[in-house]
Amino acid sequence: MSDETQKQNLTGLTQTIEKNSTRGKTIVRTSIIGIAANVFLAAFKAVIGLMSNSIAIVLDAVNNITDAGSSLITIIGTKLAGKAPDRKHPFGHGRVEYLSAMLISVLVLYAGVTSLVESVKKILHPETPDYSTVALIIVAVAVAVKIVLGLFVRRTGEKVNSESLVNSGKDATLDAVISAATLVAAVLYLWKGISLESYLGAIISVVIIKSGIDMLRETISELLGERVDAELANSIKRTVTSFPQVKGAYDLILHNYGPDNYNGSIHIEVPDTLDAKELDELIREITYAVFEKCGVILTAVGVYAFNTKDPVAVGMRKQVREILSGYPDIMQMHGFYVDSEKKVLRFDMIVSFDAKDRQGIYTEVCQKVQTLFPDYKLMIVLDSDFSEPEKKA
Repeated sequence: MSDETQKQNLTGLTQTIEKNSTRGKTIVRTSIIGIAANVFLAAFKAVIGLMSNSIAIVLDAVNNITDAGSSLITIIGTKLAGKAPDRKHPFGHGRVEYLSAMLISVLVLYAGVTSLVESVKKILHPETPDYSTVALIIVAVAVAVKIVLGLFVRRTGEKVNSESLVNSGKDATLDAVISAATLVAAVLYLWKGISLESYLGAIISVVIIKSGIDMLRETISELLGERVDAELANSIKRTVTSFPQVKGAYDLILHNYGPDNYNGSIHIEVPDTLDAKELDELIREITYAVFEKCGVILTAVGVYAFNTKDPVAVGMRKQVREILSGYPDIMQMHGFYVDSEKKVLRFDMIVSFDAKDRQGIYTEVCQKVQTLFPDYKLMIVLDSDFSEPEKKA
């Protein structure tokens, strides 16, 4: 590796580290803004709600306090997630962000259930609200503030890939809708004398509960481990195959240890003429390039060799491809290599998860290839697609 290449790689690593540090600071700063705005709104709404005897406005104030708590959880989660790896947690603490997002979801769900109970009580034992012009103006201002705050927090969350911020932003936007509905109910009461306060509170509560359940479902899905984003997978493979010696990149597996924190492995297909020194240098350059461009740490790079000196292997590869082409569920073949001296034929084939009988397809292919090349020992691997849909073999 040349001095210039090393310098470029070090620059890329430094930029990536700085980017991760900036991300944490952005999340904390945005959350602090959210806390300040929600505490301010909650104080005004609580006073107005109690003075006007409005259950909807009081519940709205409680919801703002919940939002402030959510922002506080986001800050704590971000700080804990940013802790350096240790002996007990060698891959870092990034997944704490998912736990903080889950806590926010539970908090939203709890607020929805609590407000539903209070609304039902008010429906059974109604009280007459007493609105003032000042109260309505303040609620209207609150609607505008929550719309702006919700958009700001959500877009920031999407920009820095923070599920906690995205959830807080969604909740703030929902609050704006709730406050607007409260304002409409107040105007309707002053105009027609019809009080829909308690019923509106119940509807608002149901909406909050649904929002909390949706947030919780998304967070649990991430904790369980979702399929890697196709754009990221393609970016990694493009980076790997940009090296002239690499004919193909396969078997990409990524493990998520928090937002934008991936460790993974991949196989590369290279000419069988490369020696150990050349392979070592190539793998190191690939590892640096993937981390610099994609922010992913490749903990392992496996090697497939392809035949460059045996013309017979080319014909055998073509015959095997013809067999595989008869199976729509076989998505790809890779790692094909023929050792004519040892009489060994090896390759991996990806069979779709949607296939009714993956093992049956594998067994059938093995039998057909063995019949075609009876003198060869077969080393055929039934492979799976862990990244994104591959092209058919």
